[in-house]
Amino acid sequence: MKHVVMYSGGIGSWATARRVINQHGPTNVTLLFADVKGTSSQPHCGEDADCYRFIHETAAAFQADLRIVSDGRNIWECFTDARWIGNALRAPCSHQLKQIPCRTWLDTHCDPTTTTVYVGIDWTEMDRLPAIRNHYLPYRTEAPLTEAPYLDKRELLRQCRADGIKPPRMYVQGWPHANCQGACVKAGIAQWRKVLRDRPDTYAYHETQEQQLRDRLGKDVSILRDRADGQTVPLTLHTLRQRCETGQLELFDPEDLDYEWGGCGCFTDYEGTSA
Repeated sequence: MKHVVMYSGGIGSWATARRVINQHGPTNVTLLFADVKGTSSQPHCGEDADCYRFIHETAAAFQADLRIVSDGRNIWECFTDARWIGNALRAPCSHQLKQIPCRTWLDTHCDPTTTTVYVGIDWTEMDRLPAIRNHYLPYRTEAPLTEAPYLDKRELLRQCRADGIKPPRMYVQGWPHANCQGACVKAGIAQWRKVLRDRPDTYAYHETQEQQLRDRLGKDVSILRDRADGQTVPLTLHTLRQRCETGQLELFDPEDLDYEWGGCGCFTDYEGTSA
């Protein structure tokens, strides 16, 4: 039997791999990581540098096979080709840069009759499991963290440290996920405010890329949405930054500041598509 863990570099996928390896041993386990950096040397593309450290360090500690796949594009190249800026409702980067490369690897290297795919959702997300299993058919799909012992993220981070592994630094820095340097297009206003505050250079890069693609498309489109006054309108990263810098946060619905705080559903949200 072959066991393939969708390995994102987050604590959930690490804990999933840990359970799979504890049960089956490392020999037939593959950790499959989709890199969204593409061929760009731009430091604000792809994952946080410490995420890459974590992926390689944990794979070595597990003594498991690590496979890295890549479409060859970064997210803004993907959006340009799709003529669509990713957002919380539709993110071409998830499908094109993660789901498709991973599915291609599965179909090239694995036999569906002898391969099980594992995803890192936990017991609080069990409602997602039916759609995930349907997406990966004809492969069998399991989510070990939906089964006992039921641990939350803090407990998983403690478990990681107890195993002698330093978790990705983004968790220590207060990010809900350790992916895409916090600049996830599925995230919302609260998370992008944190990017602006804690990673201003990363924010500036994405602000510039968003405006360049807006100009190219000739459309009023954006990653974020402003839902103030009962209406939903595009909210550019440029406008959000200006409001933050001029103290105009009262223009936002207070409840909306926490809307979609953390995105990162790349291996659990499929937008009605199949890989």
